Amino acid sequence: MQPIATMLRTVPGFAELTDDALDHVAAAGDLAEVDAGAVLFREGTMPESLYVLLDGTVSLTGTAADASSTVIDILGPASSFVLANVLADEPHLMGAEAVSSASVVRIAAGPMRDVVAVQPGAAIAMMRAMSAELANMTRQIVDLKVRVAAHRLGTFLLSQVKEPAATSADFRLPVTKGLLAPWLGCRAENLSRAFMALRAYGVETHGSRVTLHDIARLKAYVGLSDTIRAEAVSVREPVEKAFGDAFRLRRREKRR
Repeated sequence: MQPIATMLRTVPGFAELTDDALDHVAAAGDLAEVDAGAVLFREGTMPESLYVLLDGTVSLTGTAADASSTVIDILGPASSFVLANVLADEPHLMGAEAVSSASVVRIAAGPMRDVVAVQPGAAIAMMRAMSAELANMTRQIVDLKVRVAAHRLGTFLLSQVKEPAATSADFRLPVTKGLLAPWLGCRAENLSRAFMALRAYGVETHGSRVTLHDIARLKAYVGLSDTIRAEAVSVREPVEKAFGDAFRLRRREKRR
């Protein structure tokens, strides 16, 4: 298994840290494997650690005034969360739960704040990472306000295609449809109708298995450019390529 510092080097924000700063942060971190359903932190609690997701899927959830909850975001590999609350030492505004078995690096919050406090370069790097989080959240809000459910679903399905030049693709949904619907801002019945609407654009589903027969046609329908889709893929690829095989082997050995 590669050193923690090497793993973090592929994650946005951490990639810009100096070697000394990264080593200081990595020394305060530990690698952990968590099971599906494990709660990483709860909404309203003080952050003890910064979590960096290397493998697997994690959902971020929020609670309304009437105690109802919803999925705010679904995170894949090469994601840190929720950076702003850790650095500001403020309560978590969301809760985090592992959707699948996952590999995470837990970095103690204190050392993270120490590095940012004394190194301007590290502070700027973390600000860029927070800006990327904000940009992603802003895009989701815009989508919810101006795009129909079928467009949002099509964009999500295209984000699961790992090869930018692919003309077709076949994959399993990384989350259940029960989680996907609230994340896309719709009810289960609306999600079903959105899948049905996408059949006309080459989308075929069998349970959690999805086949995209005509990626170009689906992209034209949702208005997704190659640049945007390439950015979505590039967020996942470094960690998946570097560590995916090692994590899968480790899990197989653990099950024996």
